[in-house]
Parts: sequence; structure tokens; C-alpha cells
Amino acid sequence: MKTKIQRPVKNECDKQIETRSRSHALDFVAAAAQILTIMCIVKGNPAWKGSLSLLFFGGAAALVYKYDEHKEKTYFIIGIVLGIIGTALLIWFGITG
Repeated sequence: MKTKIQRPVKNECDKQIETRSRSHALDFVAAAAQILTIMCIVKGNPAWKGSLSLLFFGGAAALVYKYDEHKEKTYFIIGIVLGIIGTALLIWFGITG
């Protein structure tokens, strides 16, 4: 007779830990993108546009999430503007290299 393997059920503490770990990981990625952007600008590499666009996308996602939690329209509007700037930078990088 086979025994079923029971998987642990995530409780609220596990969900909070997962959320915090993702938040900290995003902070490290944002810091790395900032360093990469500065390095590209200093070296004259056009990839700074692409890495800078990632920072704008990250800011947009954070603000849209805040809007979702707080229902303040300002978060949503600024998030959309940051997303548009990120998209424009990414398109510019894609076209000009």
C-alpha cells in the first residue's frame, strides 16, 4: 500500500516570508541595474537605455501594486507614467541599439 506524501500547507507566516524575500530580491536586482546603467553610461555603451528601462518598469510595478493595496489614484497614474517611460526607453534601445 502506497502512502500519500502530504505537502505542508502554506500559512500566513510563510506567505509573509515569501513576500519579504521577493521584495529584498527586487531591491538587489534594482541596485544591480543601477550599477549596470552607470557602468554603461561611463563606458559609452548604449545598453544603458535598456537597463534604465528595467528600473522604470520596476518602479511602475511597485506603484501599481501600491495602488492595488491603497486604492489611491496617484500611485496608479505615476505608475503608468513610469511604465510609459520604461517602454519608450526600451523601444529606443531596440531601434538604435
